[in-house]
Amino acid sequence: MTLTAEQILASHKANLETLFGLTTKAFEGVEKLIELNVTASRAALNEAASHAQAVLSVKDAQELLTLQAGLLQPLAEKTAAYSRHLYDIAAGTGAEFTKAFEAQTADSQKAFTSLVDSISRNAPAGSETAVAVMKSAVSAATNAFESVQKAVKQASDMAEANFNAVATTAANAAKTAAPRKR
Repeated sequence: MTLTAEQILASHKANLETLFGLTTKAFEGVEKLIELNVTASRAALNEAASHAQAVLSVKDAQELLTLQAGLLQPLAEKTAAYSRHLYDIAAGTGAEFTKAFEAQTADSQKAFTSLVDSISRNAPAGSETAVAVMKSAVSAATNAFESVQKAVKQASDMAEANFNAVATTAANAAKTAAPRKR
Protein backbone atom coordinates (compact mmCIF):
# COMPACT_ATOMS: atom_id res chain seq x y z
CA MET A 1 0.00 0.00 0.00
CA THR A 2 1.56 3.30 -1.05
CA LEU A 3 0.59 6.72 0.17
CA THR A 4 -0.51 9.33 -2.32
CA ALA A 5 0.61 12.93 -2.20
CA GLU A 6 -2.88 13.94 -1.05
CA GLN A 7 -2.74 11.48 1.85
CA ILE A 8 0.68 12.73 2.91
CA LEU A 9 -0.49 16.37 2.73
CA ALA A 10 -3.64 15.54 4.67
CA SER A 11 -1.55 13.81 7.32
CA HIS A 12 0.81 16.79 7.62
CA LYS A 13 -2.13 19.18 7.78
CA ALA A 14 -3.76 17.16 10.55
CA ASN A 15 -0.46 17.02 12.46
CA LEU A 16 0.01 20.78 12.16
CA GLU A 17 -3.55 21.42 13.31
CA THR A 18 -2.93 19.18 16.31
CA LEU A 19 0.36 20.94 17.07
CA PHE A 20 -1.20 24.40 16.90
CA GLY A 21 -4.19 23.25 18.94
CA LEU A 22 -1.94 21.86 21.66
CA THR A 23 0.25 24.96 21.59
CA THR A 24 -2.85 27.10 22.06
CA LYS A 25 -3.96 24.95 25.00
CA ALA A 26 -0.49 25.19 26.55
CA PHE A 27 -0.57 29.00 26.26
CA GLU A 28 -4.06 29.07 27.76
CA GLY A 29 -2.73 27.05 30.71
CA VAL A 30 0.19 29.46 31.14
CA GLU A 31 -2.19 32.43 30.95
CA LYS A 32 -4.39 30.90 33.65
CA LEU A 33 -1.33 30.24 35.79
CA ILE A 34 -0.11 33.82 35.40
CA GLU A 35 -3.58 35.16 36.19
CA LEU A 36 -3.77 32.97 39.30
CA ASN A 37 -0.34 34.11 40.49
CA VAL A 38 -1.06 37.80 39.87
CA THR A 39 -4.38 37.54 41.71
CA ALA A 40 -2.80 35.63 44.60
CA SER A 41 0.11 38.10 44.80
CA ARG A 42 -2.22 41.09 44.76
CA ALA A 43 -4.37 39.56 47.51
CA ALA A 44 -1.29 38.69 49.59
CA LEU A 45 0.05 42.23 49.25
CA ASN A 46 -3.29 43.73 50.29
CA GLU A 47 -3.55 41.36 53.23
CA ALA A 48 0.03 42.10 54.31
CA ALA A 49 -0.71 45.84 54.25
CA SER A 50 -3.89 45.41 56.23
CA HIS A 51 -2.17 43.07 58.70
CA ALA A 52 0.67 45.58 59.15
CA GLN A 53 -1.90 48.28 59.93
CA ALA A 54 -3.60 45.96 62.44
CA VAL A 55 -0.25 45.14 64.10
CA LEU A 56 0.54 48.85 64.42
CA SER A 57 -2.73 49.41 66.26
CA VAL A 58 -2.16 46.59 68.80
CA LYS A 59 -2.17 47.74 72.40
CA ASP A 60 -0.76 44.70 74.24
CA ALA A 61 0.88 41.29 73.75
CA GLN A 62 -2.36 39.33 74.20
CA GLU A 63 -4.02 41.30 71.44
CA LEU A 64 -0.98 40.64 69.21
CA LEU A 65 -1.16 36.87 69.89
CA THR A 66 -4.88 36.85 69.14
CA LEU A 67 -4.28 38.75 65.91
CA GLN A 68 -1.52 36.32 64.84
CA ALA A 69 -3.64 33.26 65.70
CA GLY A 70 -6.48 34.65 63.63
CA LEU A 71 -4.25 34.64 60.57
CA LEU A 72 -3.49 30.92 60.57
CA GLN A 73 -6.86 29.56 59.47
CA PRO A 74 -7.42 31.97 56.56
CA LEU A 75 -3.83 31.48 55.44
CA ALA A 76 -4.20 27.69 55.42
CA GLU A 77 -7.52 27.93 53.59
CA LYS A 78 -6.08 30.30 51.00
CA THR A 79 -3.06 28.08 50.50
CA ALA A 80 -5.30 25.06 50.01
CA ALA A 81 -7.50 26.99 47.57
CA TYR A 82 -4.42 28.18 45.64
CA SER A 83 -3.06 24.64 45.47
CA ARG A 84 -6.42 23.32 44.30
CA HIS A 85 -6.68 25.99 41.60
CA LEU A 86 -3.11 25.27 40.50
CA TYR A 87 -3.88 21.56 40.33
CA ASP A 88 -7.06 22.24 38.31
CA ILE A 89 -5.11 24.29 35.76
CA ALA A 90 -2.45 21.60 35.41
CA ALA A 91 -5.00 18.79 35.23
CA GLY A 92 -7.11 20.63 32.66
CA THR A 93 -4.14 21.35 30.43
CA GLY A 94 -2.87 17.80 30.84
CA ALA A 95 -6.30 16.43 29.97
CA GLU A 96 -6.26 18.34 26.68
CA PHE A 97 -2.88 16.83 25.80
CA THR A 98 -4.08 13.37 26.81
CA LYS A 99 -7.21 13.72 24.70
CA ALA A 100 -5.16 14.75 21.66
CA PHE A 101 -2.70 11.90 22.23
CA GLU A 102 -5.53 9.37 22.52
CA ALA A 103 -7.16 10.67 19.32
CA GLN A 104 -3.85 10.47 17.45
CA THR A 105 -3.25 6.99 18.80
CA ALA A 106 -6.73 5.82 17.80
CA ASP A 107 -6.22 7.19 14.29
CA SER A 108 -2.84 5.48 14.04
CA GLN A 109 -4.29 2.20 15.26
CA LYS A 110 -7.09 2.40 12.67
CA ALA A 111 -4.62 3.14 9.91
CA PHE A 112 -2.32 0.31 10.97
CA THR A 113 -5.22 -2.13 11.27
CA SER A 114 -6.39 -1.09 7.83
CA LEU A 115 -2.88 -1.67 6.48
CA VAL A 116 -2.72 -5.12 8.09
CA ASP A 117 -6.14 -5.99 6.64
CA SER A 118 -5.04 -4.77 3.20
CA ILE A 119 -1.85 -6.83 3.39
CA SER A 120 -3.76 -9.90 4.54
CA ARG A 121 -6.25 -9.60 1.66
CA ASN A 122 -3.43 -9.32 -0.84
CA ALA A 123 -1.17 -11.93 0.75
CA PRO A 124 -0.13 -14.85 -1.43
CA ALA A 125 -1.74 -18.23 -0.93
CA GLY A 126 -0.18 -20.27 1.85
CA SER A 127 0.69 -17.28 4.03
CA GLU A 128 -2.45 -17.51 6.16
CA THR A 129 -0.47 -18.59 9.22
CA ALA A 130 1.91 -15.64 8.98
CA VAL A 131 -1.03 -13.25 8.50
CA ALA A 132 -2.83 -14.77 11.50
CA VAL A 133 0.32 -14.36 13.64
CA MET A 134 0.65 -10.74 12.52
CA LYS A 135 -3.04 -10.02 13.27
CA SER A 136 -2.67 -11.68 16.66
CA ALA A 137 0.38 -9.57 17.46
CA VAL A 138 -1.43 -6.37 16.45
CA SER A 139 -4.43 -7.34 18.58
CA ALA A 140 -2.21 -8.14 21.57
CA ALA A 141 -0.37 -4.81 21.22
CA THR A 142 -3.67 -2.94 21.00
CA ASN A 143 -4.99 -4.69 24.11
CA ALA A 144 -1.77 -3.99 26.00
CA PHE A 145 -1.91 -0.31 25.06
CA GLU A 146 -5.54 -0.05 26.17
CA SER A 147 -4.64 -1.71 29.48
CA VAL A 148 -1.84 0.81 30.03
CA GLN A 149 -4.23 3.68 29.24
CA LYS A 150 -6.74 2.36 31.78
CA ALA A 151 -4.02 1.96 34.42
CA VAL A 152 -2.78 5.52 33.85
CA LYS A 153 -6.35 6.83 34.11
CA GLN A 154 -6.89 4.94 37.37
CA ALA A 155 -3.59 6.21 38.77
CA SER A 156 -4.42 9.82 37.89
CA ASP A 157 -7.90 9.46 39.41
CA MET A 158 -6.33 8.06 42.58
CA ALA A 159 -3.78 10.89 42.69
CA GLU A 160 -6.57 13.44 42.37
CA ALA A 161 -8.55 11.76 45.15
CA ASN A 162 -5.45 11.76 47.38
CA PHE A 163 -4.79 15.42 46.60
CA ASN A 164 -8.38 16.29 47.53
CA ALA A 165 -8.12 14.30 50.76
CA VAL A 166 -4.86 15.99 51.76
CA ALA A 167 -6.24 19.45 50.96
CA THR A 168 -9.38 18.77 52.99
CA THR A 169 -7.36 17.39 55.91
CA ALA A 170 -5.03 20.39 55.88
CA ALA A 171 -7.94 22.85 55.81
CA ASN A 172 -9.70 21.02 58.65
CA ALA A 173 -6.49 20.89 60.70
CA ALA A 174 -6.06 24.63 60.26
CA LYS A 175 -9.66 25.22 61.35
CA THR A 176 -9.22 23.21 64.53
CA ALA A 177 -5.74 24.59 65.30
CA ALA A 178 -6.73 28.26 65.01
CA PRO A 179 -9.35 28.28 67.81
CA ARG A 180 -6.99 26.45 70.23
CA LYS A 181 -4.35 29.19 69.96
CA ARG A 182 -6.75 31.92 71.05
